[in-house]
Amino acid sequence: MALAVLVEKMGHTVILACDGGEAVALYERERPDLVLIDVMMPVHDGYEAARRMRTIRPDEWAPIIFLSSMEADQDLDRAIEAGGDDYLVKPVSSVVLNAKIRAMQRIDNMSRKLMEMSIQLTVVNRELEQISRQDALTRIANRRNFDSYLVQELKRAARDKSDISLILVDVDYFKRYNDRYGHQAGDDCLKQIAAALAASCRRPADLAARYGGEEFAIILPDTSPAGATVVADALRLAVAQRAVLHADSDVSKFVTVSQGIASLAPDPQATPEQLVKLADQALYEAKKNGRNCHVTHAAAMATRRD
Repeated sequence: MALAVLVEKMGHTVILACDGGEAVALYERERPDLVLIDVMMPVHDGYEAARRMRTIRPDEWAPIIFLSSMEADQDLDRAIEAGGDDYLVKPVSSVVLNAKIRAMQRIDNMSRKLMEMSIQLTVVNRELEQISRQDALTRIANRRNFDSYLVQELKRAARDKSDISLILVDVDYFKRYNDRYGHQAGDDCLKQIAAALAASCRRPADLAARYGGEEFAIILPDTSPAGATVVADALRLAVAQRAVLHADSDVSKFVTVSQGIASLAPDPQATPEQLVKLADQALYEAKKNGRNCHVTHAAAMATRRD
């Protein structure tokens, strides 16, 4: 009680516990900023109480100062091992106690600031990671993200024994578009195509990415050739609905896209290069068949254009 009065005169609010068990319960409920604890107590001694307190808040730090009449070196060692931060031998002068409390407050403030900085750094790192995986112009996945995701999903397809499909997309006559309307308009056009790709990806696992230049790609995990064709049709419609004028196109007065579709059955030996090559061959056929269409690899005919 005398110690409580002394601490209150220092300007602090004090909560008293009659034994080690009550101290642990109060610590969990009240979440104090600092603990002054004796070694010899009923229910739990100071060492056990400190250990339990550290278990309750493992990710938070509240200073624990032991106050005891025992002054052997091993008592100090046991206190620190139990989770204590300092050990004072009674009787303790008000000057020493006040200095110790202020020192612990200073350390606690520094710890809180470091924790805040750590949280902020984590947020910034996540944002940087997101930026590093995103195409700067179109805001969909970039080539780096595409490459790593395709490797990941091929492994998953082999493990889950499921199909995986890939659609490669090319903007028809994009060089002509740039030459006629300028590079700023070309950038805006690519943003429109990217938005159409993103809208065509209906499942969280589907990934729309900018593959390079005016080429895009959609990775479709757990998707058969028929399912990939549905997505390709949805993309063609989404691009058409944007009605981006293209006066120099040979297939439409609006911007259109050609698409190559490839699918692989579960195969532990399948490689990203293999799937990309098949989709690229299908894309080449789509262009050869007049563009503004999609071709599935090994299919005899392209889909008809509108």
